[in-house]
Amino acid sequence: MSATEQPGNDIAPVQPAPGAAVPEILVGQAAATVRRSPRYLNFMIVGAVLGAVTALILTVGFPQTAEFGLLQVFGFLLLVGVVVGLALGALVAIVIDRFTVRSVQTVVVDRLGVYGVSETNAPSEADDPPTSSANTL
Repeated sequence: MSATEQPGNDIAPVQPAPGAAVPEILVGQAAATVRRSPRYLNFMIVGAVLGAVTALILTVGFPQTAEFGLLQVFGFLLLVGVVVGLALGALVAIVIDRFTVRSVQTVVVDRLGVYGVSETNAPSEADDPPTSSANTL
């Protein structure tokens, strides 16, 4: 029997010191394609804001009429301007996305496995089974 197999031997497993390097083992490799693409939502939001600003400028630019009030004209132009701005923002993002397809790169991706005792998986004293110290008669 070795020292670790003997009953009553309370040798704790060796844990790495805090801040020490954890051993990483290469599990596998794969090829992945990487390319930059625009954020469509950001382009659409910018387009909507520009459409709203355009609606405000056009509202002030049109002469007032007795048939429609200033707020009615602004509301109509705002509705049209935001929809057109969203569409143009999405269209610009699609065009930019088509141009970035040309800059596709293929890279090798390493899949690493970390082995060893981590702080979250380390056994605690609460996990140990209680020892029976009851006296029998």
